[in-house]
Amino acid sequence: MPADFGKWNSVFKRFRRWVKADAFYRMFRALAEDADFGYAMIDGSIVKVHRHGQGAKGGRKARPSGALAEG
Repeated sequence: MPADFGKWNSVFKRFRRWVKADAFYRMFRALAEDADFGYAMIDGSIVKVHRHGQGAKGGRKARPSGALAEG
């Protein structure tokens, strides 16, 4: 942790106090109320998956997206 933040234990204690006081929930809720949806972003990141993680050898077969709605 950068020295500018102080001792790690002090940072941890402050974080725990904020969590217990629902500070993050209240901040996110306040930000969501004032959200401007004039711009929206979609993350198009691509992550390489190991062969076994992508359904190779007997996994689900790929179907066209329209087939999902039809069942």
